[in-house]
Amino acid sequence: MKERLLAGTGIYFHTAFLDHKAPGHVECPERLSAILDHLARRGLTRLLEEVAPEAASIDEIAAVHSGDYMDAVRKVCESGGGWADPDTYLAPGTWRAALLAAGAAVQSARAVRAGRFSQALALVRPPGHHAGRAAARGFCVFNNIAIAARVLLNSGAVQRLAILDFDVHHGNGTQDEFYDDGAVLFVSFHRAPFYPGTGAAAETGRGPGRGLNVNVPLSIAATPGEYLDLWREVLETRVATFRPEILLVSAGFDIYRRDPVAGLNFEVRDFREIGAALAETAAAVCGGRTATVLEGGYDLDALPLCVEAYLEGLGAIPSGA
Repeated sequence: MKERLLAGTGIYFHTAFLDHKAPGHVECPERLSAILDHLARRGLTRLLEEVAPEAASIDEIAAVHSGDYMDAVRKVCESGGGWADPDTYLAPGTWRAALLAAGAAVQSARAVRAGRFSQALALVRPPGHHAGRAAARGFCVFNNIAIAARVLLNSGAVQRLAILDFDVHHGNGTQDEFYDDGAVLFVSFHRAPFYPGTGAAAETGRGPGRGLNVNVPLSIAATPGEYLDLWREVLETRVATFRPEILLVSAGFDIYRRDPVAGLNFEVRDFREIGAALAETAAAVCGGRTATVLEGGYDLDALPLCVEAYLEGLGAIPSGA
């Protein structure tokens, strides 16, 4: 594989992400600690510029979520916490963590678009791609990547962008947000049938967004080779022809075969191929500009290795560093 080491890769992290927690929950602070500790042990942090994000503004979040919903989340957190849905817990520290997670997504995407970094990785919690306009769902509170996309579009920083989602679960909140938007190509690769029950291939968009919503549902028996062939095909035939000005990526490492929540037969090495294909397409259509936001991935032993392999594929760190 050809090495594509790009100058300037930002990694966005804030210690407040560790304050979002529920006892015994699989979406735990240790997910981020494991990744950062691994990168440090491997000497890879010297190749990445760590940035502490600022909280997203209420106006930025309001581009995707309703004011009533934001108020409800804040009040639950301030009152000591509670369950927003059967899967999603709001802890006292969740409000600040969620504001900062959205901020990390926005600021990393802005930095890539402006040329500060060639690419960026936002290591955030809580994750976001299931969150709807007025609903926390599937571990997600604010839809971080959707907020970043809306901020770029609303500010005029870009006229068109692509969001690629490779989590084991369908990115239903992101799909809902852009289903009728002609400026956004949304691609989701996910296991089906599975939570949240959306993401059929026939869901292709509406109005100006018709044809710009691309779902690739895969059975539990799908092999990594089959997945990667489809991934490359969609990048070549749909993403490259759309000519986005930046690629935003919802990265779900829960397609790893031993993930405790779910899996899709992926080995660690396969994430390198996902990243490499993304890097090739980004280099061809948008100057390599790629901003990635962490979604799923819950195997604490494998998750750091999967993230490292993905960064190698992107060219953020050299192979075998």
